[in-house]
Amino acid sequence: MIADLAAGAAAIADPWVILFVFLGAVIGMVFGAAPGLTATSAIVLFLPVTYAMGPTTSMALLLGIYCSGYFAGSIPAILLNTPGAPGSAATALDGYAMAQQGYGDRAILTAVMSSFVGGLFSLLLLALIAPSLARVALSFTSVEYFTFALVGIVCVAGISRGSMIKGLAAAFIGVLASTVGLDPVSGVGRFLFGQPNLMGGIPTTAALIGLFAVAQMMLLTAKGRQEAEVLPVQQTTSVAEVLKDFTRNKFLMLKSAVVGALIGILPGTGPSIASWVSYSDALRTAKPGDRYGKGEPKGLIACEVSNNAVTGGALVPLLTLGIPGDPVTAVLIGALMIQGFETGPFFIPHNTPLFYSILILLLISNFLMLGIGIAGRRLAAKVLEIPHGIMVPTILCVAGAGAFSLASNPFYLKLVIIFGAMGYLMVRFKIPTAPAVLGIVLGPILEQNLRNALTANDMDATVFVTRPISAVTLAFMCLLLWVWLKPAKKSDDSGDGGGSGTPSDAELKG
Repeated sequence: MIADLAAGAAAIADPWVILFVFLGAVIGMVFGAAPGLTATSAIVLFLPVTYAMGPTTSMALLLGIYCSGYFAGSIPAILLNTPGAPGSAATALDGYAMAQQGYGDRAILTAVMSSFVGGLFSLLLLALIAPSLARVALSFTSVEYFTFALVGIVCVAGISRGSMIKGLAAAFIGVLASTVGLDPVSGVGRFLFGQPNLMGGIPTTAALIGLFAVAQMMLLTAKGRQEAEVLPVQQTTSVAEVLKDFTRNKFLMLKSAVVGALIGILPGTGPSIASWVSYSDALRTAKPGDRYGKGEPKGLIACEVSNNAVTGGALVPLLTLGIPGDPVTAVLIGALMIQGFETGPFFIPHNTPLFYSILILLLISNFLMLGIGIAGRRLAAKVLEIPHGIMVPTILCVAGAGAFSLASNPFYLKLVIIFGAMGYLMVRFKIPTAPAVLGIVLGPILEQNLRNALTANDMDATVFVTRPISAVTLAFMCLLLWVWLKPAKKSDDSGDGGGSGTPSDAELKG
């Protein structure tokens, strides 16, 4: 263990690794602060850049983007009431109210320090849980992997808060896209449409670039820049003042970190669910005098600690089971595959130095996020002023170059355009794109393990409920369905009156 830790630390000592983790933190801050350009979009765009890098250097760049991007989405949420990412929607409730009162600087400081706390907690969880879970996962068969992937598909319904049907529909669109190509067993072509380029399937990176980067640029072009409300002069706040808020709310901070990390472990969930669950719990335990929704710092602490605690938690199923915990880790699977690594129960035992490198890089990324966020919180807001006429064509050029570089094949540019149009239509019809991404990643895992499990058990489907771990997992999935369907029925029953709570949440997420 000591030797592996020393080897992992030695790999981090390379000046290029330090440079790229810093660049990643800056890129994540810029993309996260620009509405529509999330951490997922940034990682997708810069994924082709990692082709020529080593594993540690590529992870340095992408993990730097990962950590900073999750925090930076709170900047436009606080200053413009426009979340830079879905996970920052709940942050806008109290953050923008604070900015309207002249406390925007305090709100951003609270957000970055809360993100730092959540990131460190999730890192600790990853370091303690992942190795043990990997050893347990060695006893899993195709039966367990199928049920885990199926739970991931069901969990993506939570991403589209308030519309589980749309979330599941998007997930199965992704699963359908993952079946394009040659059947892995029979070799029969599926959905080729006469295109030999599709025999190898749809490259995940091309689909991601289209669904996120291109679709968002199309949306920005269609609706134009919205005029921001003129805010009052913001009062400067010191770090010491914000630290007093954390001291007074230690239990809330710990509880939000636990919620975020545990939700991150669930496949297919992500920061959006974590922030809303933590905020809802904070509301439930509110004390007399709390002003949630009107500029309450505790609301920011609950949201930002929780959604950044997802970062390490989402890496747990990725590194131990090969199943992404959220859309960003779905892209990280591709990054590891580019470097010749396969995620799953053998990843940590066979690549222990790289695992320790990832832990150290996450630690460095969180400290960089804290430093850059505190020092450059006013400059970061300037990203919001970039004209669409400059930003849109630049991003589209980068996206096109990234798609072409996958295999120097112009056909991939056509795929990017197709998935970009698909992503644009999905957003216009309020169908979330994140479940589609997870469907593309989880689709092959579902198909392969379902067929292997049935073949090994003489086509007896009861094996999924007779094996203990699989049965418990399916029972957990049924519980999730019951929990999510119950509030949906209530909102449908009372929907005739057009209640004010649900529409405002939807607007924030839009």
